Formats: sequence, structure tokens, C-alpha cells
Amino acid sequence: MSGATQPFAPLEEHWRRLVAKAIKDAPFETLVGRTDDGVPIGPLYQRTRGPRSGRAKGPWRVLARLDHPDPQAANELALEDLAGGADGLEIVVAGASDAYGYGLGRGDPAALDLALKDVAFEAARIELDPGPLGEKVARNLAERVARASEPEKTDVGFGLDPIGALALSGRGEAWSIESEGIANFARDMAAQGFTAPFLAADARLVHAAGGSPAQELAFALVTALTYLRALEGAGMTLDAARRAIGFRLAADADEFVSLAKFRALRLLWARIEEACGLEARSARLHGASAWRMMTARDAYVNILRIAMAAFSAGLGGADGFTALPFTQPIGLPDSFARRLARNTQLVLLEESHLGFVADPAAGAGGFEALTQALCAKAWDLLQKIEAKGGIIGALTSGAFQAEVVKVAEARSRDIARRKAPITGLSDFPDLAEITPDVLLCARPAFAYQGAALATPLVAHRLAEPFEALRDASDASLRARGARPRIFLANLGPVAAFSARATFAKSLFEAGGVEAVGNDGFPGGAEAAIAFKASGARLACLCSSDAVYLSMAEAAARALRQAGARVWMAARPGEREAAWRAAGVENFVFAGCDALAALREAHRQAE
Repeated sequence: MSGATQPFAPLEEHWRRLVAKAIKDAPFETLVGRTDDGVPIGPLYQRTRGPRSGRAKGPWRVLARLDHPDPQAANELALEDLAGGADGLEIVVAGASDAYGYGLGRGDPAALDLALKDVAFEAARIELDPGPLGEKVARNLAERVARASEPEKTDVGFGLDPIGALALSGRGEAWSIESEGIANFARDMAAQGFTAPFLAADARLVHAAGGSPAQELAFALVTALTYLRALEGAGMTLDAARRAIGFRLAADADEFVSLAKFRALRLLWARIEEACGLEARSARLHGASAWRMMTARDAYVNILRIAMAAFSAGLGGADGFTALPFTQPIGLPDSFARRLARNTQLVLLEESHLGFVADPAAGAGGFEALTQALCAKAWDLLQKIEAKGGIIGALTSGAFQAEVVKVAEARSRDIARRKAPITGLSDFPDLAEITPDVLLCARPAFAYQGAALATPLVAHRLAEPFEALRDASDASLRARGARPRIFLANLGPVAAFSARATFAKSLFEAGGVEAVGNDGFPGGAEAAIAFKASGARLACLCSSDAVYLSMAEAAARALRQAGARVWMAARPGEREAAWRAAGVENFVFAGCDALAALREAHRQAE
């Protein structure tokens, strides 16, 4: 899977000289980013040649979610999506890994009959997320489809995934029972004439729980390999067994990593097929926009995130893609949000024609390097899981979950420090935003099946800690008529304080603490008078280092005497002791733990 490269030293040497002038004394390594797996992403790559990856043929298919708990309402929304350009449906049953609180309330025959009324199965692709009842729901769907169409003419991915269910819920049966069940199901579906994958190696939960790209890939591959062995052990040929397995991955707004991850999955699975003595064929690979990246605040930014996810997965080789509507974190999406979810993809496909180029990233040095690096990382992790007894043992021992948690915690630290900013929330917040409409609907009840065998992987969104602070701010506004408030004590001329005042306003309002601005003050006495009139309990000094040297201590004392809990927008440095003695209690600066600071601000503002 390695690609051949040719040096272009003269061009690169010239470019590096220009860069060195631009970044002055900073080391070149400051231009190199790293993924969650530690893979470097450099600023410049040359064209290279690597193995091709991509869909078998044609553009990717646009799928809409069938996830309303009420079957009648689900049917109405689904038919509207299909009439509006969707190529198929992803049926999400309550409790499935991609349900996120909603989903079709029941997967029994009556509910499926109603939810799928008038759906033309021979024209629509179907992907099923069967939820806790797994095989029972999948068989009910097969019966419903067979009554309406000839199975061999349909395109139904049944999504049976007991390993994914174990990772999601921590519950299941002994693997000897589960493996027999999936083998019987695959044989029965094939006997009925169904041809699309019967099983799914679904790694979206790993992403939603905070896992790295290599962890997501390794989980998908080792799960598929476990299913492959089970089917072969039950008497299926290897060729039939591999055709029975499909893959599902999440795509987020990180274009480079998402695109490379989808390419890597195909290359790695081809490597496994070749190791089994099979000629590699294009696997069924379904993508979905990531839950982890979505925000309930400034939700319209989700439209851009979803567009980038669809772009990346489509160009990375996904056969089909389901976009979460932009209001999904707020509640059950309405027709408008669902229309945007499908139209985002239709614009990419029908106006930009992005689905008609096979593996468009091939030969692009940056994408090829990242694809190969992800392949190496994921393959190494797969081998480690296999060496320790496989994915079942890794889940029941908790070893795999522990590694996912490590990555998630490291990312959470970056989120807390705004090193990984969330647009519209931790950066550029809007306290006056208008919340989009959603459907009013109760969340359906469900129960996971089987014995408790493992620690579940827990899905979360990166925005949740900041959103909790915003919720507390909203609660204060409703109860008391005012949010937590901080007065920006801007010292000196505008040119001196504007940078830090802008920074402070963005930081505090990211947590729902309203920042009261002004045109600046010539000294601490004037700032203290304005503070008293502001109604705030907190004040934050904002100005340049030079102004701080001459005015900060006196201003802090004046604000303290006026009753303020005093903050400062600056790194404390060598002046910390003097500033604290003058009354400064807390410091905020780029790279500080913004979440901790905001929680303290809320506490002080009570």
C-alpha cells in the first residue's frame, strides 16, 4: 500500500526559503499538524502514486433517515424525502447506535408495514439499523420487502451487527450463540434471494464515543474479520461470506481525515481479501455524518459541517451517505431540516458532479500520505486486537473501550482550551441566537437484550460541556431576567484594549456569560464607576501589556473596592503576585482551560 514518490528538491528548497522568511524565528514544525492518531499533516506534498480506491461504479446514493417514533409520521416524512430526491432510506430503530434518542419506536411487522407503505423497494436503497432486537427486526423487514418485491431486485442492507450491539449496550449472548445466529440469518436471506449485505461492521459508534480514525477503522475491520470467520465456519464459502458483510463509517468536518479514512477502509479490506486468497472486490461502504461534531447551539453551522462530511465521504468512496439533519441535537428534525440534509448532497452530486470521478484523491500527495498512514496505524491496531483474542475479548475485557476513552479525553482537553475550536459555540458565540424549529415528539422506550458482558461505549458530542453552561445561562435568564454577566474593564485607547476585549467577550459568551463592553476608560476609577452601573458582579481587565504595567494594579484595586470579582485577560507571568495582591483572582488567555474558567465565572456570578 505504499506509494512511489519522486523528489522535487529545487522547488521545495525555494518554497522553504520563502516560508522561513514568513514565519521568521518559528520552527518549520509549527506548520505540521497531527491527527488524533499522531499522523503528521504537513503543509506541502508532491504528487505521488498509490493504489486506487473507490466505489464500484456511479455516484453515491443519497439516503434519508426513517426515524420518527410514530410509523405513520415516519412514512409521511420518508415519502416526502423520496419524492424530493433521496435515493433510499436508512431505517433507524429506537436504541440503534445511530438513533440518538429517537428512531422508529417498534420494528414489528405492523409498524414496518405502516412506516414503509408505498415505498418502492426495487427503486430505493435501504439500510437498516435494527436496534436492540437485531435479528428479529431484520427478519421482519425481509418479510415486508419480500411481500412487495422480488428480493433479488432489491437493494437492502440488513445491518445485523451483534458485535456493534455489544459495544453499544454492553449486553449480548455468548459468541458461540451470536455466531450461529448470524450464520443462519445470512443463509436464510441468501436463500430468499436477497443480495445486499446481511451483516454490517458498523464503526460509527467508535467515532461517536470519541475514538480516533485508526480505532474506527480497526474496529470495523476486526469486526468484519470476526464475521467472516463465523460465516466460513458455518459452511459458507469465503466469497459468499465476504459478500454478506458491509461497512459503515462516520464522516465529520475534517475533510482530509474523513476522505482518507474512507479510502483506507477499502484498501485495508482488499488486503484482507487477498490474504484470504480472494480477488479483491469493492465492498459496500455506507457513510453517515458524525454525531460527535454536531452542536445544539448555532445549529445552522451544522449545515456546513454536514456538507463537508458528505463531500469527504463521497470523494473517499462511500456507496451511500446519510446526513443527519442540522437540528438533530435539538430534537426530532422537521421537513425543512430533512430537506436541507438531502439537498446538501444533491447539490454536490447534480450541480458539482462530484460523484462521477473514480477516486479523485488518487495521486494527491497529501491524501495519499494520510491514507497510507491511516492504513498503517489501523493495521497495527487490528493485529494487536487479534493477538489478544479478537474484538470480543477486547470488548469484554474493556481494553478497547479504555483506548477509545484515552483519545476522547485528550480531545476533550483540546476542546476545553479552545485549541480545537467549535465555531458558533466555543468561538464566535451568539447569545441572541434563534433556535430552529423541531418536531414535538416523545422519545421512544426500548430495552437492550442479553446479559451484561462489557462496558458500553458512550456516544457524546464535543459541544456538550459548553452547551451545559449555555443552558445554565438561559435558565438564569428565565428565572431572574438576566444572564451571568461580566463587565469588560477596557483600559486605555481602543488600539490597546480591542484585541483582548474581543478575546474576552468571545471566551465568556461561549459559556453564556454576557460580556458588557464599552469604549474604554482612562483609569481604574472611571472603570469602577461604570462597573457599578453595569449590574455585573464580575469585571475583567482588558488592555495591552504596556497599559497593564502602568494601570492594572490601580484599576484592580478600584474595581475590587467597587465590589467586583476581578479577572484579567492576560497570562499572569512574572507580575502574577502583584496583580493578585491588587485583587485579580483569575486570568484568562489563549490556551487556558476555558471550561474551568467559565464554570468559575458562573459560580462567582450567582
